[in-house]
Amino acid sequence: MVTEGIQDKYVNPYTDFGFKLLFGSAMNKELLISFLNALLFKEEVIKDVTYLNAEHLGTQEYDRRAVFDVYCENEKGEKFLVEMQRGEQQFFKDRSVFYSTFPIREQGKRGEWDYELKAVYVVGILNFSFDNSDAEYFHHEVKLVDLYTHKIFYDKLTFVYLEMPKFNKSEDELESMFDKWLFVLRNLASLLERPRALQNRVFDRLFETAEIAKFTKTELSEYWDSLKNFRDWYSVISTAEKKGREEGREEGEKKKAIEVARYLKSSGTSMELIIGATGLSKEEIEML
Repeated sequence: MVTEGIQDKYVNPYTDFGFKLLFGSAMNKELLISFLNALLFKEEVIKDVTYLNAEHLGTQEYDRRAVFDVYCENEKGEKFLVEMQRGEQQFFKDRSVFYSTFPIREQGKRGEWDYELKAVYVVGILNFSFDNSDAEYFHHEVKLVDLYTHKIFYDKLTFVYLEMPKFNKSEDELESMFDKWLFVLRNLASLLERPRALQNRVFDRLFETAEIAKFTKTELSEYWDSLKNFRDWYSVISTAEKKGREEGREEGEKKKAIEVARYLKSSGTSMELIIGATGLSKEEIEML
């Protein structure tokens, strides 16, 4: 087993293994309860959760399959989908809506049924930003709203998106449990010691669970595989973004050179000077 690549003290919650260790196991459900209460209700509304099957098939054989990171219900029967979105997807909002249909449809009952539904919450923890219009607006809570009255039309379907790269509060700035949870999710893997602001029973459990040195050999092997996959994915994404920026910059410089060459050519400047000033070839300039 090769694990020398693991140098952190605490597990990375953005890995599949780390996220499910903290939020997807029954033995740690108090962490999930605390997080959901801090995020959705700001108080201890949820008393207990039961984990449900995270893999779902559509109602027909040919329907698409959906696999959730964490799927559970509380003591009231309300459903919660919690997803760690590691990379930007073109249709991630569509995916959220599609996923919400599974806990809605499965509430259908055979025989006589009045269509009453329990609330469904879809939570997306995003390792990217999708709204660049506001550098500080990172907590999106979405419901069905009447556009004329601006009032909530239906309060049993809620989508919550957290743009984690925008959360930049320091330890000294943490005020609420919501702040503390986001700080943990954003910084856990880079912490060398437990912050003073995170000294309560829930975080006792979290840091004990997240400490890599306490993993069994099997857990350590599984985490290493998950961490390697995350790093490989991150490397691919970073390379693609860098290449895109470089190509965009090169394209912009080329357009600027063409504009300069076109002006110089119309001014009667010699071919040699235009080539020297713009870096374009003789053939490119002749085509202008």
